[in-house]
Amino acid sequence: MPLPVILIFDVGKTNKKTLLFDRQYRLIDERCEQLPEITDEDGFPCEDVQALTARIKNSFRIILEDPRFEVKAVNFTAYGASFVYLGKDGSVLTPLYNYLKPYPAWLQEKLYSSYGGPLEFSLRTASPVLGSLNAGMQLYRLKMEKPELFASIRVALHLPQYLSYILTGLVATDITSIGCHTHLWDFPRRAYHDWVTKEGLEEKFAPITPCDAAVPLQYLGKTLAAGYGMHDSSSALIPYLACFQEPFILLSTGTWCISMNPFNHHPLQEHELKKDCLCYLTYKGVPVKASRLFGGYEHEQQTKRLAVHFHTSEDYYKQIAFTQPRVQEGSRQSGREPSLVGHAQKDYCGLDSYEQAYSQLMEDIVSAQVQSTGLVLENGPVRRIFVDGGFSANPLFLGLLRQAFKDLEVLSATVSQATALGAALAMHSHWNDLPIPEGLIELK
Repeated sequence: MPLPVILIFDVGKTNKKTLLFDRQYRLIDERCEQLPEITDEDGFPCEDVQALTARIKNSFRIILEDPRFEVKAVNFTAYGASFVYLGKDGSVLTPLYNYLKPYPAWLQEKLYSSYGGPLEFSLRTASPVLGSLNAGMQLYRLKMEKPELFASIRVALHLPQYLSYILTGLVATDITSIGCHTHLWDFPRRAYHDWVTKEGLEEKFAPITPCDAAVPLQYLGKTLAAGYGMHDSSSALIPYLACFQEPFILLSTGTWCISMNPFNHHPLQEHELKKDCLCYLTYKGVPVKASRLFGGYEHEQQTKRLAVHFHTSEDYYKQIAFTQPRVQEGSRQSGREPSLVGHAQKDYCGLDSYEQAYSQLMEDIVSAQVQSTGLVLENGPVRRIFVDGGFSANPLFLGLLRQAFKDLEVLSATVSQATALGAALAMHSHWNDLPIPEGLIELK
């Protein structure tokens, strides 16, 4: 008998994953591919949207035809701040512009000056000024620089919804994509910002559709439920929200260490905005206050330096145990700046041993992390911090963090493919009549 599964397409900037989960949400199959970038009309690197489209169609066909599996549902998750523009005939009109592409300062100033200035604009849209990473600015740029092209756009789809469109042919907009630092959403009003309507952008967007909605999809005589897709950061939160009722912070550690507090409902303040805080939206439309620290990048650069200087392997730090910490206890309302001395400015190699140098590095990283996480803690009900990603297996990082947050429980969390799992759980009612199992997340 074929195994009932849900198929998830998880599209990251680097890795394009195809994953299958069974009805217990165990990962059954995973396939990963990297697609070469191309360049847009200005020579800036960007995603090859045609190659991505072909991969989605081909992978879907292969898995649907695999006799080992009975695909009951499919959903999508992808990185944000990226639009695919469709013309009247449904064809893709432009490259999938890179959110790292430099944004014209004059155009940015023109918009902000018309709508209360950058501070007021950022506070209402719950995001710092980030150029092209504020995705709504990309569409505004097309309107101002290429008005004929703008006029020919039938619909602008966020990338997760474009992935769904590839298979379903249906257009939609989801709240998690609107809410990820796009400058489109007015958080206090819970609606599109006035500028979106006044500048004619809202008419380019498909209707907002619930993230847990689904439509029937026919393929080879089979019917399955298809989701509309969601933003990856919001998707990664879903397993935690499904498994834990008591308030928590999720500290997701990688190149960026992002502290997400789904239970902090205070509006974003000016001092938080200036320290790189922003808000996401959960798949139920609830704001999630978040702060960012470039901690993983600092760790990677410094451990490479230490390995060369002390003649060790690059992962020698894994042998360093937690001993006596020197990190001050974290404040829930810290006024300090969460910053790291850049690897080019601070030299840990002058210390006597690798162990001393690495311990000092981690004390510095965790001191900055305490301040960053403290920005989203406030005086709320949070009693637990879940650490996932690279630092969740680092005993020195965890020990120092526990010492700093003595009044909180700091736990290492392990969940296989949290982003894809979240997209699967959002579809639960459409394909799975079993209860969501306990133990999806392993805590230590």
